[in-house]
Amino acid sequence: MLNRRHFLGLSGIAAGTGVLLPVGALTAGQPAPPAQAPPGPAGRAAGPFSVRMPVPPTLGPVARTGDTDIYHLDILPADLELLPGVLTSCLTFGGSFVGPTIRAREGRRVQITYRNRLPEAANVHLHGGHVPADSDGHPMQLIDPGSERRYEYPNRQPGTTLWYHDHSHHAEADHVYRGMHAFYLIEGADEHRYHLPRDEYDVPIAIRDAQFDADGRLVHGDPPNRNVILVNGRPKPYFPVAARRYRLRLLNSSTLRFLKLNFGPLPVLQIGSDGGLLPAPIDRTGTDFPLAAGERVDLVVDFSGQPVGSRFMLTNQGQFTGNDQIEPVLRFDVNRTARDSGRVPDRLRPLPGLPPATVNREVKLSFDLTGQPIGLIDGRPFDADRVDQRIRRGATEIWTITNGDVATKYGPIQHSFHLHMTQFRVLDRDGRPPLPGDAGLKDTIPLPPGTSVRVQATFADYLGRYVYHCHMLEHSSAGMMGQMEIVD
Repeated sequence: MLNRRHFLGLSGIAAGTGVLLPVGALTAGQPAPPAQAPPGPAGRAAGPFSVRMPVPPTLGPVARTGDTDIYHLDILPADLELLPGVLTSCLTFGGSFVGPTIRAREGRRVQITYRNRLPEAANVHLHGGHVPADSDGHPMQLIDPGSERRYEYPNRQPGTTLWYHDHSHHAEADHVYRGMHAFYLIEGADEHRYHLPRDEYDVPIAIRDAQFDADGRLVHGDPPNRNVILVNGRPKPYFPVAARRYRLRLLNSSTLRFLKLNFGPLPVLQIGSDGGLLPAPIDRTGTDFPLAAGERVDLVVDFSGQPVGSRFMLTNQGQFTGNDQIEPVLRFDVNRTARDSGRVPDRLRPLPGLPPATVNREVKLSFDLTGQPIGLIDGRPFDADRVDQRIRRGATEIWTITNGDVATKYGPIQHSFHLHMTQFRVLDRDGRPPLPGDAGLKDTIPLPPGTSVRVQATFADYLGRYVYHCHMLEHSSAGMMGQMEIVD
């Protein structure tokens, strides 16, 4: 459960911006002072662009048989260099922060055995994956210390950018914060004909916040004090690029933080979102990319024609304080030329049709603040023995999801919504057209205080129990999670 001081930090998220306000500003109503880097080793994070952004390693299968790739992956503690010259104790997949990327193929099954080498229970959720219930990483399906569990990922969904992370109830926020997150990329059967950037020019980038103490240890404390941005596990790194196009898959792997990213003058096409490629690329040059915790966006960023030696900055707005501060998070250094025979076609992947919906549901996210903060969905905290929604397999439903925390005693509270087992289409926001970031198939969506969003989803493929919840993981850890059962 959350303590009061910690929760005050969670509540300070301004509507529409995703800005975290310090506790003092919340309680006294005063402007927030600029956040300062802590003294000691953590303060070295303020020295920008001294380290190169790593690309997460790719995990190879230990065997291939028929239509299945077989993997083994350990969950283990590791002391890693996040800040320059300092070792930080982390919880990891495979000993790296971010964990190893799994590159799967549409239509080819992945069988992966996770072996828990931690001194505490853990589990694994494939975020955005259409998988059987016993492989979804339900919060109560734990892997005990010294044990292992095999997960089956059919990969029958279109190609997309997913990620996997811990989801063990009450521990998910702490485990993800300390490093248990990684990419899972499905290559679509249709993608080879689109001539999109690939191989070394297809780069997954996880962006998140962190707080370090004077000895370089991760501090899972008051969110406004998480004043270091990590990009693939490094603070303000640089990344050398060729003067050509790149496919950049951005993930907000924060447990709470909302991002607002901008590539400045670089030409940017959005080609995908949570659920895969869009029907057509969208020109997003010069625009912001708001990303809630857990959201992804798939971009083609064009460095073509830029002279060798030029540099470009990826920035985030309003990261530390409420004064719309623009903070650099990643520098791209053009250091070579390279042949670029690819292109981005005018048409990509058509969206599936919207079958007629047979059920309409109302889902409300809120907090009970009468004592220790308790997360609620439809007025009730999570109970693993209770089924909140029973849904017929194959049914198409419309859900109206509302953030009810608009006028609490701590002020408005931001939420996000994540649905397991399937993706959804955004129909409207408070009766108005969807936002640019709502395009395509989604599984995670921000909910500003007092707003509602209507989404439509089809619940096909698998039977069993799945959860839906706020993907601000400290909120789901406090009970803001419901359970649905897909039945025949």
